[in-house]
Amino acid sequence: MTVIEKKHRLDSGLYRGATVSFTCCIKNREPFFNNHTVFDAVEKILLDSLESHRIDAHIYLFMPDHVHLLLGGQDAGADVFGCICDFKQKSGYWLGQNSKVRWQKDFFDHILRKDEDILKQVYYILNNPVRNGMVTSWKEYPYKGSTKYDLDKL
Repeated sequence: MTVIEKKHRLDSGLYRGATVSFTCCIKNREPFFNNHTVFDAVEKILLDSLESHRIDAHIYLFMPDHVHLLLGGQDAGADVFGCICDFKQKSGYWLGQNSKVRWQKDFFDHILRKDEDILKQVYYILNNPVRNGMVTSWKEYPYKGSTKYDLDKL
């Protein structure tokens, strides 16, 4: 008996030029993003995907077992969905070559409405390690970045 998976994504056109919050988890929530070597390698893959798809990262933050991304298209045609798929595919290949961990299938996403405050979302993501008791200030947490903001000035 063939099981048909229910479609759970919005139409891909809705992701074009949008600002979207994504969470991508490591399978079985195994801690992995906890050193600079891993972070630097996966961050480079992310930055390459962003550039090739004309996407800005308002913020990206790598927790030990997942990553938060707030991405926005640089123009109305920029494919945010294609970018996250590209990032997961290329970083998944890197994971397979350099570790035993894998990405969990799929990801969680939320397309921001026009009236949602982007900086409020940025600060919410930045404070994830604070809420988890890992640091007392988000500025202490090393595994983060942005292509839109100078984080030292936020």
